[in-house]
Amino acid sequence: MALSFVPLVKHALISLLLVLPAMGQEPGPDQFTPVLVSPLTGSTQPFLGTDGKYHVDYELVVTNAKPTPATLKKIDVLDAGKPSAVIAAYQGDTLLSRLRTMAGAPANNPEVEFNGTRLFLIDLTFDSRAEIPARLQHRLDVLAAPTPAPVPVTPVALSYTRAAIDLHQKVLEIGPPLRGERWVALNGCCGLSGAHRGSGQPVNGGMYFGQRFAMDWMRLDEGGRLVHGDAADVRNFAAYDADVLAVADGTVVSVFDTLDDQPPGKLPDVSTITLASVTGNHVVLDLGGGVYAFYGHMRKKSIPVAVGERVKRGQLLGKLGNSGNTSAPHLHFHLVDGPSVLGSNGIPYVIDSFAFAGRFPAEAEGLEGSWSHALFPDAKPRHGEFPLDLDIVNF
Repeated sequence: MALSFVPLVKHALISLLLVLPAMGQEPGPDQFTPVLVSPLTGSTQPFLGTDGKYHVDYELVVTNAKPTPATLKKIDVLDAGKPSAVIAAYQGDTLLSRLRTMAGAPANNPEVEFNGTRLFLIDLTFDSRAEIPARLQHRLDVLAAPTPAPVPVTPVALSYTRAAIDLHQKVLEIGPPLRGERWVALNGCCGLSGAHRGSGQPVNGGMYFGQRFAMDWMRLDEGGRLVHGDAADVRNFAAYDADVLAVADGTVVSVFDTLDDQPPGKLPDVSTITLASVTGNHVVLDLGGGVYAFYGHMRKKSIPVAVGERVKRGQLLGKLGNSGNTSAPHLHFHLVDGPSVLGSNGIPYVIDSFAFAGRFPAEAEGLEGSWSHALFPDAKPRHGEFPLDLDIVNF
């Protein structure tokens, strides 16, 4: 099976979006704003990546509230404390590349129809923590309706600044979810590609982006291979049956442990997928403070913990498998702000200690082959950082 590597480990956490009420409205005189804009969440936390930069990742929800079609011309990210300071500017192809439809697909053009909604993905980097503002705002330049007229009129150029989001400086530090060497972070943060960045689910009357900071962990063996021998046998994958560990002390709030492994190389029948089965056999831990850790696609009957049980950091939670909507054995891991696997929003974190061991080649295709050349001669110790997409780490 020859596939581009980024979407290689697939799962059907289908991308959909939600319009939430406006947050962080700024004081001042009333202004006609036919294109509504708000952050999907009211705050987020900057985190240090293995590239030595601080990352901030969130989404804006954009809706055209008037019958006149609106065209997004430019979106600027501003320091709310210094509105003249433009942190990032998106226009033309750069703007369009970050615009998503309600189905999670890339938008074909920057026009938003009456009652239409788009999601705009924002990924910022800062060279130092000192550069990070406490709050951001967003300036929209649009062609849209100039008046509250209830019928289509000729659009005009409008510009306004709205949609504040707070940046809290404290981010959670956790332990590793696995042990051993040569773990590859796939579909990870922070870019536009991969299965997680723009994915959302309509659950319990809301839309949630639980996978905003999720990653799929696969493993290279000593020969630099993800799989040796027949790729249709789960046992031939280096990651299969690895110990899955508690990243912190916590309480088990959910366990699912009834699904057989999915044969590698193909996804299950989409008609059989449910909210309970899509993430396969899984465990959810309550880490306290409104933070929950999710572990997905585990091996059937490998989970030794039960709901209500207190666990300690490093305790065995089960074994890595290939259950649920997945095409190859891996551990799907993320943190969220609620106990629901899909009905919560993803939150960032850093891992207290690991070694940065290499970078998996982005151009790799398929599962088979050796990528020992992607490993560094010497793995470098890292502390309090977030492994980025395609990083190879030792735990």
